[in-house]
Amino acid sequence: MKTLFQSFSPYLTGVAATTVVFSFSSCKKENKVPPRYNIVYIMTDDHTGQMMSCYDTRYIETPNLDRIARDGVRFTNSFVANSLSGPSRACMLTGKHSHANGFTDNTTCVFDGSQQTLPKLLQTAGYQTAIVGKWHLESMPTGFDYWEILPGQGDYYNPDFITMNNDTVREKGYLTNIITDKSIDWLEKGRDKEQPFCLFIHHKAIHRDWLPELKYLTLYEDKEFSMPDNFYDDYEGRRLPSTRIFMSWMSRPPIWTPTRLRISENCSCA
Repeated sequence: MKTLFQSFSPYLTGVAATTVVFSFSSCKKENKVPPRYNIVYIMTDDHTGQMMSCYDTRYIETPNLDRIARDGVRFTNSFVANSLSGPSRACMLTGKHSHANGFTDNTTCVFDGSQQTLPKLLQTAGYQTAIVGKWHLESMPTGFDYWEILPGQGDYYNPDFITMNNDTVREKGYLTNIITDKSIDWLEKGRDKEQPFCLFIHHKAIHRDWLPELKYLTLYEDKEFSMPDNFYDDYEGRRLPSTRIFMSWMSRPPIWTPTRLRISENCSCA
C-alpha cells in the first residue's frame, strides 16, 4: 500500500490544516483565472488530541500526522457543534447546527440528503466530489460523483462496503488501508484530471473496538500507560452522566438494508 502522502505528492503543494489538504488545480489557459484549490479532507473518528504526538508526546508517536501539523495549521482551542458521530458529520456537510439540519443523534435520525450541502455547492462550482469510508448518516450520500461507504460502523477486518450500485462488497484486509487505497485509486484513476476535486476520506479508526492492523497488535505491549486521575470515579454524590448510560448498550451492531441504513431500536453506535 502506498502512503497517503506518497500518492498525493504529485497533486499537493501544501497543507492548510491538520485534516484538510489543498493544492492548485491544473489550468492551461493563459488568462488570469482565479485558481481553484483541490481539497482532501481526512477524518478520523473519536481521535483525542492526546493520541497525536503533534499535540501530546506522552503516549504514542504519529509522524505522518505530525508532518501535516508542521506544514499547516494546528488548532489548540477549537470546538464542535455536536461531537457525536453522525451529527458531527451532518454539521460538517451542511454548515448548520443539528436542530437545523435534522440529524440530532445516532439512534432516531435519518439524514435528509435533499438539503444543501458542501459537496453540492462544490459540484455547482465545477468540482468533482468523492467520499470513501464511514458515513453513518442512515441515508445514501448525495452530492458526490463517487462514493463507497461503510454500513453503519463498519468492521476493521475484511470490511463490507456499500457501492453506488447499492451492492455490498466484502473487501479483504484492514479497513484503514482499504479506505486509503480506494481513495488513492479514485484520485489517480477515477476523476477528470482537468477539473478540481474534493475528496473526503472518512476513517473508522480510532473508534472502538480498538483493533489495529495485525502487524501492530504488539506494538505497545511493553509500554505502560498511566491511568487518568478520574479513571475509577464512582460519581458519588453526583448524577451518573448520560454518556455512561449511553455507552452501556452500544455493543449490538447496526442493521442495514441495501436501500436504507438503519439502527435497531435497542442499539446506538457513536
